[in-house]
Amino acid sequence: MSIIKNLPFEWLVGLRYTRAGKRSGRNSFISFISAISMLGIGLGVAALIVVLSVYNGFQKEVTERMVSVLGHIEMYDLRGGGLRDWQGTAREAFKNPEVRGAAPFVETQAMLIHGSDKLRPAIVRGILPQAEATVSDVSKQLKQGSFDALQPGSFNIVLGVGLAKALDVDVGGKVALALAQRGENMMSGGAPSMRYFTVTGIFEAGHNEFDSGLAYVHLGDGMELLHLDLPFALRLRVADVQSAPEVAHQLKLSVPGELLVRDWSKQNANWFAAVQTQKNMMFIILTLIIAVAAFNLVATLVMTVTDKQADIAILRTLGASPRSVMHVFMVQGALVGIIGTALGVAGGVLLAMNVDVIVPAIERMLGMKFLAKDIYFISAVPSDLRWHDVTVIAATAVALAFVATLYPSWRAARVKPADALRYE
Repeated sequence: MSIIKNLPFEWLVGLRYTRAGKRSGRNSFISFISAISMLGIGLGVAALIVVLSVYNGFQKEVTERMVSVLGHIEMYDLRGGGLRDWQGTAREAFKNPEVRGAAPFVETQAMLIHGSDKLRPAIVRGILPQAEATVSDVSKQLKQGSFDALQPGSFNIVLGVGLAKALDVDVGGKVALALAQRGENMMSGGAPSMRYFTVTGIFEAGHNEFDSGLAYVHLGDGMELLHLDLPFALRLRVADVQSAPEVAHQLKLSVPGELLVRDWSKQNANWFAAVQTQKNMMFIILTLIIAVAAFNLVATLVMTVTDKQADIAILRTLGASPRSVMHVFMVQGALVGIIGTALGVAGGVLLAMNVDVIVPAIERMLGMKFLAKDIYFISAVPSDLRWHDVTVIAATAVALAFVATLYPSWRAARVKPADALRYE
């Protein structure tokens, strides 16, 4: 109580005006509108925190599934013709303490054919199974079969679950892999080269692009198909996926040779740019909800100024300056904004941290599933609460509430004591 008593009188009067009035229905109505504004700000802040947390959760989930297949960094030889001495390049890369794995690969687009009427385009990647396990999680995502069956000269193949379903083939079945001819044969309309492969595994990465359009063969078989003597490039895994851009920059400077070094964010730059744009638009749209609630304060404070003109006149006659009167009503509006924001942050954080409990409870109550696994590949609503987002949301809400107080406070400072007291 002693702290409150030591506050400037502007704060004391502003705090008093914030509390519910009991002397008249008009005071009670103003306080009710003020409470509605406070509740609106709180709901807007909570909604924005929850939506952005769920959005971050989906982005994180999809990114992890993409990176589990793509790897973190790729290194290409700019001179063309493949990566010369990939083992030496890998040894140089391992000198960076962040690098945890390295694996060579080749890659091409092909047509996979099963039977007389089943054919699908796919990206065929040639790998070394043991090395691949150090840079991706595909070997852990197998639903059937094994990567160990990918041996040089075996012409075995591992398919994504969606690709296998589209081709109507299972482990043990055979698919034809057709590659377009190059050079003179292609110009003369020659038939594509074709090779039969035995399906020895089916994986499910949980990302439709890979599950329905990616296949693996042994590196040696892939190089033979493409008539190559060297792998295309080297894929690396680092300790922290978020540090991949910085590690890629370090490797470009430290590893000898003319190399193109790309991290996972550059490989999917368009996708990540689209996701960030959508997130920014979502922030702007939901911030409008907070803005509507915050600017309800304008009406509330204008009504308060009109109702308190006699009080303002008395303050002025007692020596209060127009600036002090303005501060009184700024304090009142700012308190509504701060309290509403605090309630919204508390509720939003609580909801965002318990989405995994709340959503299943709602699904059971309604008897429905929001995310069908066979359609979305994600059966639960993910949430990734980021305190940076919470801070930005809270600061934005308080700033909007403060801006909403400026006009009513300026109007209160312009009240003339004589005019206000003339009819009292």
